[in-house]
Amino acid sequence: MGHIWEHLSTTLKLRVSLFLLVVSAGDARLHRTRSVEPSTEETYNKYYNYVELTERLHSLAQKYPLIANLSSIGQSVEGRELWVMRITEEPNRDTPGKPKFKYVGNMHGDETVSRQVLVYLVEYLLSKYGDDPRITELVNTTDIYIMPSMNPDGFEKSKEGDCNGDSGGRNNAKNKDLNRNFPDQFDGAPVDPENIPEVMAVVSWIQEKKFVLSGNLHGGTVVASYPFDDSASHQRQGLYSQSEDDSLFRYLALVYAQNHSVMKTGQPYCPEALSESFKDGITNGAQWYDVPGGMQDYNYLYGNCMEITMELSCCKYPPATELHKEWDLNRESLIAYMEKVHIGVRGYVKEAVDGAALSNVSIMVAGIHHNLTTGKYGDYYRLLLPGTYNITAVAPGYASMTVNSVQVIGGKATELNFTLAPVVSVAASSIPVNIMSVPSTSHPNISTTNSSKSSQTVVVPSSGKKNTTAPVNQPIQPQEFRHHNYADMELFLRKYNSEFPSITHLYSIGHSVEGRQLYVMVISDNASVHEHGEPEFKYVANMHGNEVVGRELMLNLIEYLCHNYGTDPEVTELVSNTRIHIMPSMNPDGYEVAEEGHNSTYKGRNNSNNFDLNRNFPDQFTTITDPRQPETIAVMNWLKSIPFVLSANLHGGSLVVNYPFDDDRDGLIHYSPSPDDEVFKHLARAYSQENSLMHKGHPCEDLFPDEYFEDGITNGAQWYIVPGGMQDWNYLNTNCFEVTIELGCYKYPMAKELPKYWEENRRALLKFIHQVHTGIKGTISDNGDGTGIPNATISVEGIDHNITTAHTGDYWRLLVPGTYSITASAHGYKPVTIYATVPKDRVEVVDFRLTRLHSDSNGQPLSGPQPTQNPSEREFQSLIKELSLGQGLEQLVRSTATENTFRYRPSRELPSVMTGFKNNFPEITTLHSLGHSVEFRTIWALEISDKPKDPEPSEPKIRFVAGIHGNAPVGTELLLEFAAFLCINYGKNPVITRLINETRIFIVPSVNPDGREQAIEKQCTSTQGLTNANGKDLDTDFFGNASQRVVEPQPETRAMMNFIRDKAFTLSVALDGGSLVATYPYDKPVQTVENEGTLKYLASVYANNHPKMHLGDTGCSNSGQMGNIPDGVMRAAERQSHMGSMKDFSMDFGHCPEITVYTGCCLFPPAEQLSTLWMENKKALLSMLVEVHKGVRGVVRDKSGKPIVGAIIVLNGGVRLFTSEGGYFHALLAPGNHNIEAVADGYQQQRQKVVVSSYEAANSIIIEFDMDNSIFGLPREFVVASAAASMTALVVTACIIWCVCAAKSNHQKDGFHRLRQHRDDYDDEIRLTSMGSKKSLLAHEFQDESESEEETLYANKI
Repeated sequence: MGHIWEHLSTTLKLRVSLFLLVVSAGDARLHRTRSVEPSTEETYNKYYNYVELTERLHSLAQKYPLIANLSSIGQSVEGRELWVMRITEEPNRDTPGKPKFKYVGNMHGDETVSRQVLVYLVEYLLSKYGDDPRITELVNTTDIYIMPSMNPDGFEKSKEGDCNGDSGGRNNAKNKDLNRNFPDQFDGAPVDPENIPEVMAVVSWIQEKKFVLSGNLHGGTVVASYPFDDSASHQRQGLYSQSEDDSLFRYLALVYAQNHSVMKTGQPYCPEALSESFKDGITNGAQWYDVPGGMQDYNYLYGNCMEITMELSCCKYPPATELHKEWDLNRESLIAYMEKVHIGVRGYVKEAVDGAALSNVSIMVAGIHHNLTTGKYGDYYRLLLPGTYNITAVAPGYASMTVNSVQVIGGKATELNFTLAPVVSVAASSIPVNIMSVPSTSHPNISTTNSSKSSQTVVVPSSGKKNTTAPVNQPIQPQEFRHHNYADMELFLRKYNSEFPSITHLYSIGHSVEGRQLYVMVISDNASVHEHGEPEFKYVANMHGNEVVGRELMLNLIEYLCHNYGTDPEVTELVSNTRIHIMPSMNPDGYEVAEEGHNSTYKGRNNSNNFDLNRNFPDQFTTITDPRQPETIAVMNWLKSIPFVLSANLHGGSLVVNYPFDDDRDGLIHYSPSPDDEVFKHLARAYSQENSLMHKGHPCEDLFPDEYFEDGITNGAQWYIVPGGMQDWNYLNTNCFEVTIELGCYKYPMAKELPKYWEENRRALLKFIHQVHTGIKGTISDNGDGTGIPNATISVEGIDHNITTAHTGDYWRLLVPGTYSITASAHGYKPVTIYATVPKDRVEVVDFRLTRLHSDSNGQPLSGPQPTQNPSEREFQSLIKELSLGQGLEQLVRSTATENTFRYRPSRELPSVMTGFKNNFPEITTLHSLGHSVEFRTIWALEISDKPKDPEPSEPKIRFVAGIHGNAPVGTELLLEFAAFLCINYGKNPVITRLINETRIFIVPSVNPDGREQAIEKQCTSTQGLTNANGKDLDTDFFGNASQRVVEPQPETRAMMNFIRDKAFTLSVALDGGSLVATYPYDKPVQTVENEGTLKYLASVYANNHPKMHLGDTGCSNSGQMGNIPDGVMRAAERQSHMGSMKDFSMDFGHCPEITVYTGCCLFPPAEQLSTLWMENKKALLSMLVEVHKGVRGVVRDKSGKPIVGAIIVLNGGVRLFTSEGGYFHALLAPGNHNIEAVADGYQQQRQKVVVSSYEAANSIIIEFDMDNSIFGLPREFVVASAAASMTALVVTACIIWCVCAAKSNHQKDGFHRLRQHRDDYDDEIRLTSMGSKKSLLAHEFQDESESEEETLYANKI
């Protein structure tokens, strides 16, 4: 694109030279017209052609010379001037302090109302000045520029009365659409600037003037449109393309629309689009239709200016008799919109030494990633809505300054001035001067944060002599070195978070065994959130409590980064482009017992439970049997929640950088390379080379004289074996590359030694952070709509280690310099492979655009019947996506806390609890009695839905069940609390309300109330209450075939079986106890499980949303379930295989997947633990409400639209389900590509391919059946004709035989009679055989195919 801009620059220079000539000529013409008397008052009944427009504008400029100045910014293709009327006090000079505003009309030559209305506006402002206080103030305080016609050539070609633009005057004289030829953020600069002199003139004008607010006036409908006007995908319409200032733009558009009596209705009723409507009279440009190369986006992205587009009339060139009406409709809107140039924040930026104005200083508003720059007088105007903002002024060579808590109120702008101190000056003999960046503000409640904590010395030149040597600014070093205990460290972190709030964020990831917070300090320019494209980096120190150097270095680093941000270029660059997480102490308990000066002792190394935290992570080669510690669990959850790219784990006891792998399969000490061995060696050297003592490779000659590490680095397993280490777990389970840095031979040196450690490691610590900006990075996005694709995979040919994208599709892949084949892939998309060359010491940006499978070349779905979506459905799909990505579900959990004192409720209380739901929430609940237990206790089901009494077959049904084992009542209490949580938040929390409105939720809190009465609290392993009153384990009593059942089912079982079969559930979740794991079907010992990927995925969704379960460490010695279970998920039969389970029955006869969640090791824990168990399971239970809306759903119908009930839906050639009332079906499927077959009697079989996403709502499809025109695989017409011919032949043959037989003797008739008798016997045999075949088929239809004789024998052996 560089050559295009070069051409643009050349063209602009040419235009400037031409403009000088034009202005001279224009001045001469202006001089000649000054002798002409001003024209009469406006009549509003005619259009001005170019000559008349020119005369009218000259006349007004002559009549009001004190507030009006007319000039031309350039010429059209045919040489017509592009007139601009400037209206302000003292219009012939630039006066600082007045924001610049502009209106541009008639960009499309045949859209003419704007041209006339703007002439009327010019006359109105000038004539009312001095008489109308509102207009007088507006003109005195605003620099107003009005261009009535940007396309005068097109206007001359257009014809009055042409409402549709058929006369061809829309484009300029080179037939170029001026509103498609501005430089575009997605498509670059125009390719033929010589054909668009009007655009080039306006671009130059925008760049010169630094306008603040603008309006672009068009015609063709009645609406106000705001940025963005296009998107990366250029989807024709329907795609909302949001700018950073979306809320502000909506407000500005509403200002215009709400003051226009037609526009505000949102119903323009244009003849060409009678049904077109715009909510509140405004629209996002791209959502309306895609406009690449539009002027309003250019103003915002490249011109410092907010611009919207106003469409003024349905008819583009209405008769002149309509002009007065159009002026009356738009007058108030035009003026009210201009007044908004004065909202937000305004001020000046000056230099601290001499007070000179600083131009091109960036004004940054925290949380809005769109900056503007100061003008030539150092002035700026930042439009903002009322609120509280943190605002920063940044300029190269100056200390940036942040002002916190700037209050913006409605009406006039808040004044906020900045004074910036230089960080580098040129001097020979010089005088040191103490300077601080100081804000000047008109608002009393504003606090200031300087980029430097204390006053700093800058150098100003003395008079007379000059030196070209510029002394480099020296970074501020940490001033205080001491050992910080926990209380001291906590205060230190809180202090720096308070003093530097614009670049710090302090949070805790959990607690130690003794309850100390595991603090993390984030340092970044937007510290509290992940910014798209910005890598996440972390340092973790003090994992071994007695290895303390890293802890103190991290506090030094926090101090160093905070004090030098904005003054030191390196620190400023790192903080601005990296999100740096620093955990000073992972083992604060161990630190508290460690002792200063001790080196060889192990005191304080382990945590308070005496476990080594660096041997406590799941390992790829060794089963870690030690119970997972709270510090380890907290770190694992932390690493799963943030897309870290690079990390270092700081230790002590040697001086070396150690990289993966830390152990190997054989448990022997030898080199154990990872797939990224070269990358890890590069990272390790990056640190060691900046620490000269480390790089020599002889770290601790006094302690270990024979130890040598080449270049100061080592492979972990080659040094010594570390099973369960943190660095290997990072690499294998996240996207993060981690090394372990041993910082010194002495683990707990004396405090006086700490400055030496800082000096030795300062450069290395910074250099290592820089490494996060090497390799490749980019975004993987959907080619159809441009949205980022989360969890997409980046693979590098030749390196067997993939990484995945973050929630918005951004990724970072560390690589050493070289050329690589990179492949991006994602479920449901065609993979893309490209070659990329990685440079040295910087990152290469490699973006991917993936096309969905089963779509056309533009990424759009293939043709066929597609379900229509209303806005409500699209909104719900967005909600599901929001809850599935990032912190959406976590934020829901935090925002919906409910107060409850937990206790166990006996079975006798359950009826009153259940009826309480019905009585308190009658609009959304209904109560079902499913049956009774042996002792005649009712088995209840609570239904929660917005319309519990209406069928609503299209809504998914989810079943939550607990208490099948009476001795595990935790699930009962969790489900009762879950029901209360949902009901209480309905109508209060919009997310909960929407989930309930779109789902039918059934909660069965206790299947075995009799057993519950027998169970005893605090009995973690007791089987008392496990069975029902007949001593039957109900989870072994669910058999669908009578042939498999020896005795009648238990009453509880019968009630649940009927419930499962009758309701057509989509998903079931059963809660049990005695372990910490999620299991999926089957419980019976089957060899293979159809659809196992989906079943395992559903269980993993629950486990991943549980803070402990997904870690896979059960620690349940009571159940014999110890060690690591990958992801906390397993097939049920692997845990404890048995026949007749509810889970298996639900699969085989309810056609509904069921997962069983074991909520904890103790079957019946103390009631005090219920609150903790609720908090652990709340998010996971909610995740199931979200998950039930995924997969694939649809409707089966015939060509006439009639729904087909009972059609068979076959998933991937195996699992079957049936369409319900209305022809609806819904199947949960794992993310990926799936085949759907639909079968129904009398119709041709239909097949479709679908793509299921882990974060999107269910694909909605329509399956339309054709009548089956084939019989035995042959065309119906052929079969019918053949049958007819056969029947004719048969009748003829029968007649012949009858005639022959009639002529026979009586004894022959007797023989024939006996022959018929034999034939009847034969027919009977045929019928019996046929019935036997049908009987066999029926038996096969209802037989549980997985329970063969062989498998039953296998079960008996087990």
